[in-house]
Amino acid sequence: MRTLLLVLALSASVAAQTEAIRLNQVGFYPDGPKVAVVVGAGEVAVSIRPEGGGDAVWTGTLGPARTWSASGETVRRVDFSDVTAPGTYVVEVDGVGASYPFEVREAVHEQAARAALKSFYFQRASTDLPEAFAGPWARVGGHPDTQVLVHASAATAERPTGTVLSAPKGWYDAGDYNKYIVNSGISVGTLLSLYEWEPGYVTAFEVGIPESGDAVPDLIDEALWNVRWMLAMQDTDGGVYHKLTTANFEGEVAPDQATATRYVVQKGTAATLDFAATMAQASRIATDFPDALPGLADSLRTAALDAWTWARANPSVRYDQGALNAAFDPNINTGEYGDGSFADEFDWAAMELYLTTGADSFRTAVGGFPTGGVGLPYWGGVRELGVHSLLAHRADLGPEVNGAALEQSLLAMADRFVGALSSTPYGVPMGIDSWNFGWGSNSVAANQGVALLIAHRLTGDRDYLDAAIASLDYLLGRNATGYSFVTGVGDKTPQNPHHRPSRALTRNPRFYDGPIPGLIAGGPNPGQQDGCAGYPSSLPARSYTDVWCSYASNEVAINWNAPLVHLAVGIEAALSATGGPVDAEPGAEAVDLGLSVSPNPAAGPATVRFRLDEAGDVTVRLVDLLGREVRRAHNGPLAAGPHTVALAAAGLPAGVYVVHLGTPTGAASRALTLVR
Repeated sequence: MRTLLLVLALSASVAAQTEAIRLNQVGFYPDGPKVAVVVGAGEVAVSIRPEGGGDAVWTGTLGPARTWSASGETVRRVDFSDVTAPGTYVVEVDGVGASYPFEVREAVHEQAARAALKSFYFQRASTDLPEAFAGPWARVGGHPDTQVLVHASAATAERPTGTVLSAPKGWYDAGDYNKYIVNSGISVGTLLSLYEWEPGYVTAFEVGIPESGDAVPDLIDEALWNVRWMLAMQDTDGGVYHKLTTANFEGEVAPDQATATRYVVQKGTAATLDFAATMAQASRIATDFPDALPGLADSLRTAALDAWTWARANPSVRYDQGALNAAFDPNINTGEYGDGSFADEFDWAAMELYLTTGADSFRTAVGGFPTGGVGLPYWGGVRELGVHSLLAHRADLGPEVNGAALEQSLLAMADRFVGALSSTPYGVPMGIDSWNFGWGSNSVAANQGVALLIAHRLTGDRDYLDAAIASLDYLLGRNATGYSFVTGVGDKTPQNPHHRPSRALTRNPRFYDGPIPGLIAGGPNPGQQDGCAGYPSSLPARSYTDVWCSYASNEVAINWNAPLVHLAVGIEAALSATGGPVDAEPGAEAVDLGLSVSPNPAAGPATVRFRLDEAGDVTVRLVDLLGREVRRAHNGPLAAGPHTVALAAAGLPAGVYVVHLGTPTGAASRALTLVR
């Protein structure tokens, strides 16, 4: 009876959960900033308690009331950065309730980062996604794209209308099944930029794709899935088709059931220059892997140069879908990605080709590289991607390039974002400018974070890193909607994204485990162009609804996920206690902490081995790709020295998991694939 009374008393101390407390639903680093925002509360007491109840580990008071016109809310903030002990906690606010639980630990965003990168695997065209790699989101492949027709708008004497081409692979662009060069360019460029800034960490960062364990980092392998499709989109004269598409969007069906005729459509200047820039950057990176990727660097370089030559000869060919449909059949009514200004594409391509070839002629061809006015990239404004590349290689720039001016321009923008942490109600850069909220607003927040990470890399100033973390906090829950905008990451996440593969999975509830994970929703968009009912507000920061029909706020897109990957992985790289995640090859000996994991049989335990330099509390746990703990092998004190623990895997579904080791001297992890 005494035990029962104790349990009842403990339960009574746990406040009811409320969505009025907005915070990063994943967690915080022990030595990092920790902020929550509370809506509709007075200047009342706050406590941080272990999940499930217990004594407070920190107490304080909500800060002053602030009103945000973008959301119509009056909010108060609480900063509990003094909480540094690892654990799982909630924020309790007197008279309001308790927050979603969150963790404090090293590498706290590593699984969110893995899920974000793994989402690109789930967007692959032309291949099956088997259960061993896709888990409950496995599917039959669709769109082999080996019988694609040349549309009349793209016809030439050499390739007349109806010519059959093969252009397999690539990523589905967004919630639809088409593939677009313009949006692929910025997406691949953003991912490759992460590798160029953080090659050591990225090289060891594996997410459980079929290529994991080969001699090429998973991020590069994934990018190459799309790059190889892009190569097939180049015509023999060097020009590049704008997109590979059906005439109309497909219905709410799985990829293998979407079988409408597909076309390559009109060559254009924007697509060709985006292609040139991407191929030049990919060529530069492929030289790091001459044995694993023989000859690829040369092929990519040649393709980039041919595209540049075509664009110079055709400097103003705009993709105008209305004009195209007035002139050619069948009409094309899918995503346009139309752009009538090509100066930024010329600059990006010139900067990447300059870095790859060393030829100053690319700089002079565009009248010199920009020295100021650095902003945030988007699909129609890609100059900043070239600036990021120049800054990543600033030590190699010749005197003809003013790298110092570029650096100062980027830092000036980053300083504005840092200032937003104290000047804005939610303490995040997002919303510092009114235009931040629009179609794909979450990519603005992610790209703000990327710019802040680059500022941190250039200067080592921790303020920039903390501001980048605030940008990730916004995306994972510290925002006016209360959502963590990344599917499956957090407690309140999108369940109905405008994403056909996820939508098709709902037709088979036996296997459905929520939408495909790691995808970021577009985010608040006051334009509400979809006309969908159910938006809670027309105010910019709250104009989001988690329903299928809301393609204006709840669609996904590769160019939004790419900066999320850069941001989440980049933060982990900056704060890695071990210098990087552990190589995931089963049985390989790790350098840090000595972590190794035996290959796991279909049933029975995996063997986890590691060593401790000093005694202390240690956790060994198995988590899924969303960071959810599914097994725990140890949680408590261990002596210094080598250790072996058994980690039970019986009963778990097939798929990719991660063994996470937390010790007094750091953390490490290793991917583990279960095959039934």
